[in-house]
Amino acid sequence: MSPTSGGLARSPIAAAALAALLALEAFSLAPRHFQAARTLSGSEQAFFRALVAAADERIHHTVRYDPAYVRIPYPGGDVPASTGVCTDEVIRAYRAVRVDLQKEVHEDMLAHPNAYPRKWGSPNNRAGGTDTNIDHRRVPNLMAFFSRHGKALPLTDSPEDYRPGDLVTWNLGAGITHIGIVVDQKSPSSGRNLIVHNIGAGPQMEDVLFNWKIIGHYRYSGQHR
Repeated sequence: MSPTSGGLARSPIAAAALAALLALEAFSLAPRHFQAARTLSGSEQAFFRALVAAADERIHHTVRYDPAYVRIPYPGGDVPASTGVCTDEVIRAYRAVRVDLQKEVHEDMLAHPNAYPRKWGSPNNRAGGTDTNIDHRRVPNLMAFFSRHGKALPLTDSPEDYRPGDLVTWNLGAGITHIGIVVDQKSPSSGRNLIVHNIGAGPQMEDVLFNWKIIGHYRYSGQHR
């Protein structure tokens, strides 16, 4: 869920995710679940393996769900590491593999304001303006960004279409949206890939792909950098 209003705290684990990215770039590893029907280059395969590793690592953090508006630095800013919402888990996973969604979303919103929802105001701007404290932490803005600079993928009821590294957004009802990252671990009961997300209990890895109405399905390899 988006906050009403994310730099990841430096850690050995974040450094390990970056090291995994650099190491994987040197190989043409092509596991079946990363290839499937969508052809990925060697560097893309390496990127998504590192992104999934970073998402997996997030479940080891204790995070209190807090949608409060917080003033943060720019670029590389984050709310306190002990707090956050669903978008912050996506932001932190991408930042661990050297993609700053705060900066990328802000720059794209400045250049193409009409491509983004214009329904929010904040303490730092008027409705329709930009705010580096919060814009990247809103699910609809991430949906617009990933559609523009990543790949918008089909919305289906086939679990095999949702692959590790994919981003999924849901409508929870009452105007509330949610986002999570598909990882490479599978549910022993359903066989579906699990989702890393934060819907209120901190970052969790759960079999929730079809728990709510899917409204977005994306893949973004950071090539907007």
